Amino acid sequence: MPTIPAADYGLIRGSSTLSIDFPNELQDPDVELIEQDIYFSTPYGESPSFQYLSIKNTKGDKCYVLSCKMHGWRYNVSRADASRQVFWVLRAAGVARVLAEGGVGAMNHLLNPRDIVLPHDYMDFSVRKDVGLEGQYLLVMRDAICPEMRKTLQKVCEQGWDQGRIFDRGVYVNTDGRHFESPAEINAYRIAGGDIVGQSICPEVYLAREIGACYAGMYIVVNYAEGVIAPWKHEELADIYYHESLHLANLMLTTLKNLPEEKACHCSQLRKETLLKEIYNKEERHGK
Repeated sequence: MPTIPAADYGLIRGSSTLSIDFPNELQDPDVELIEQDIYFSTPYGESPSFQYLSIKNTKGDKCYVLSCKMHGWRYNVSRADASRQVFWVLRAAGVARVLAEGGVGAMNHLLNPRDIVLPHDYMDFSVRKDVGLEGQYLLVMRDAICPEMRKTLQKVCEQGWDQGRIFDRGVYVNTDGRHFESPAEINAYRIAGGDIVGQSICPEVYLAREIGACYAGMYIVVNYAEGVIAPWKHEELADIYYHESLHLANLMLTTLKNLPEEKACHCSQLRKETLLKEIYNKEERHGK
């Protein structure tokens, strides 16, 4: 299998850009598709298909991107293993920032379909709790979503999105899927403080912290969650997926172009050395 190339950014595409031929349909002169359909060997199985891109940032400098579609999810591979494969590859590539996108349901009654939410925090109601790589760290999940990346996302979305409103904060509730949630579940999550509900921010957000990378996401509201405002319509869901993809993909690439070259955040300082070395260190555990 091919060697993993060096990359500055990881781009994890979700349902919001699944319907287009990315990045070719964008016809962006600042984006070059270097290689398509690359698969890598990982300790967790063969990786999903990656693309290797170069983009010119606002200063005209080239940056390199490894991109995968639909969070790496695919048939006959658990979502936990898919996420491990993706982040193992991103770590090996030296990725310092990870940008993700996806569609979500609105639990906050102020939200409408086509609004974009840039969450600042999350709650994990999935049962996939023990999803990590082989490194053992104490992961501090304060500022789990990079404030600096969110700020850039906000500026880009405010300038480039007129199909709905932009919310620069919110709490993303993560569930397992693949089904949608029940009205009773949604009511409980909303009472707990959730604004939007989806299935992808976890384990991505803590795998990003484990590899020492910043993480942020852009999420478009595609439906009202069950029991909120009005029953959602499949036709509107499909319309958003198929007709907003190009626009959303452009926002993602524009965000990567506008990220400051030097980090001013503290995300990398929130991964600490474990205090439980005698448990997690194999050599010490076996007395070697």
